[in-house]
Amino acid sequence: MEFKNINTMRKLNNGVKIPCVGYGTFRTPEDVAERAVADAIEVGYRHIDTAAVYGNEEAVGRGIKDAGINRKELFITSKLWNTERGYASTKKALQDSLDRLGLDYLDLYLIHWPANEKQFSADAKRLNAETWRAMEEMYHEGKIRAIGLSNFMPHHVAELMETAEIKPMVDQIEVHPGWPHTEEIKKLQAMDLLVEAWAPLGGQGSSVLENETLQQIAARHHKSVAQVCLRWVLQQGVLPLPKSVHVSRMQQNTDFFDFELTPDEMKQISALRDLGGQCADPDEVDY
Repeated sequence: MEFKNINTMRKLNNGVKIPCVGYGTFRTPEDVAERAVADAIEVGYRHIDTAAVYGNEEAVGRGIKDAGINRKELFITSKLWNTERGYASTKKALQDSLDRLGLDYLDLYLIHWPANEKQFSADAKRLNAETWRAMEEMYHEGKIRAIGLSNFMPHHVAELMETAEIKPMVDQIEVHPGWPHTEEIKKLQAMDLLVEAWAPLGGQGSSVLENETLQQIAARHHKSVAQVCLRWVLQQGVLPLPKSVHVSRMQQNTDFFDFELTPDEMKQISALRDLGGQCADPDEVDY
């Protein structure tokens, strides 16, 4: 598929179209998020990603309103936090997110993390299934145009599909140089899920942007390291969700469609390890 700009549309497995790059708001505080989201929309982003646990949904909603763009032109994602798993609480959590955002529907709603056996033993599978059942019902009710997952590895998806009536459309996982998830991406794509990359630039505390290999590749293409990272993600068929609160960097993060990484460069980047980031194992987290 040829990607021309950040709003080239991808098609999910239910036919819903999604812009190929999103604007991330992870760790964007409430007092900054309103202006940042409005700026991002002015720069050209039409795909905005937030989550209940980010604590900024109200500000994101105000930023959307400030931008003055027709709601139908935007693609808005939020996520169900771990404390709200389960059938009834999932339904309430969605409505709470809609209220905070000031929206009538979401374009995409994700289960933020899978319930794991470390925390819930044998109940983890049941809890994920009940949560997904609520998601399916809200999808049928039209409150969500697409439903999906976040931080689910292929074995979590396979287990969920044992009871699911509707296949997930998206799985958003951490992907950046140093934490490539190469095989997991291939498996998820083989399941017909669109993979999204959170923290595609490495995130807080990582050394991705200072990496010498990435700097050398960037210099060859007369691009920034951030642009190389985003191009590397995109060339794997993955949807990146870059984040910045600075307009100049927001703009820079849209400008990576006029070059292509070679197969050797793709391999070099995919081989990088230990550059930091969150790098959490979903089966080991205790939140």
